[in-house]
Amino acid sequence: MPDCNHDCSSCGQKCSEADFRAPLNPGSRVGHVIGVVSGKGGVGKSLVTGLMATEMRRRGNQVAILDADITGPSIPKMFGVADKAMGNEEGILPVSTQGGIDMMSINLLLDNDTDPVVWRGSLIAGTVKQFWSDVVWGDVDYMFVDMPPGTGDVPLTVFQSLPVDGILIVTSPQELVDMIVSKAVKMAQLMNVPVLGLVENMSYMLCPDCGKKLYPFGEGKVTETAERFSLPVLAQIPIDPAIAQACDEGRIESFRQNWMDGCADVLSATFPKKA
Repeated sequence: MPDCNHDCSSCGQKCSEADFRAPLNPGSRVGHVIGVVSGKGGVGKSLVTGLMATEMRRRGNQVAILDADITGPSIPKMFGVADKAMGNEEGILPVSTQGGIDMMSINLLLDNDTDPVVWRGSLIAGTVKQFWSDVVWGDVDYMFVDMPPGTGDVPLTVFQSLPVDGILIVTSPQELVDMIVSKAVKMAQLMNVPVLGLVENMSYMLCPDCGKKLYPFGEGKVTETAERFSLPVLAQIPIDPAIAQACDEGRIESFRQNWMDGCADVLSATFPKKA
């Protein structure tokens, strides 16, 4: 709505029933759009986005990442992408990673990666829509949207403007897990977007001496929350210095692990690649 104040709790409009979808760039075909969300920051949404995009690409799919975290973009660095986005008469061209994943992020348009984006919410939300409409994505089987934390302007814009097929909720095993998941689930329900399941980051760590799983934040909290919402836990990612180093060095595509296999299996089965 033109006079929307983005406070859904006090609004009588049925936005979830209206069609606010932005047009996809004419030079693009996107089979499925998967949002990666969380009710709070610092839980590893970008990590999950990068791991899932990498795994789906390894399985022979055409994959893209739309980095909707405008004020805190980390996707380009994670993949070691330093090139800036260019354009032609058809629109903005995404930048490809070494493994063939196309991406668009605000850092690909800034002169310097460390330049802050000091914008109001409406301008940030408009930029996300432009990433969908103005970027020539080409032929994409699965697009992952790395969202900023919370339930504000950008998640609302993504849910309303993009044809989101489902979301992955990323959380961690701290005490706040129930509240974090509850916020994300309730927003998804409000917008009629299916929740595919939960991904728990920082779930455990392996003892370097005996290989036993250790649970520094406790065990079972995410499972209990998943059961309360009748959602599956699709993946549990450990605390591993190797993955942190790979992300810092831009080598996430070369990092081998099987943490996301189950999540990728569910995604492939739920949303088969379109012909």
